[in-house]
Amino acid sequence: MEVNAVDLRRSTGKILKALKGRERITLSRRGKPVGRIVPIEEEAGAADLTAHPAFGMWKSDESQKSVPETVRDLRRGRFHDL
Repeated sequence: MEVNAVDLRRSTGKILKALKGRERITLSRRGKPVGRIVPIEEEAGAADLTAHPAFGMWKSDESQKSVPETVRDLRRGRFHDL
């Protein structure tokens, strides 16, 4: 489906219905395509992060702090090092 900015404003319900039907929408301006609106299910097909080989690589390292402590240290100011 191809729509322009006026269609996007005037017939939002029709566009949302097309997205619900898993249809891709091409947004055009003055007859030239400028963007695409895709159903969210198409983008959600990303790979599972836990399947990545680097996931949990420091799990067995005993010297590591807990996640909240590590994040707190990363966000802390570095002025004490000067």
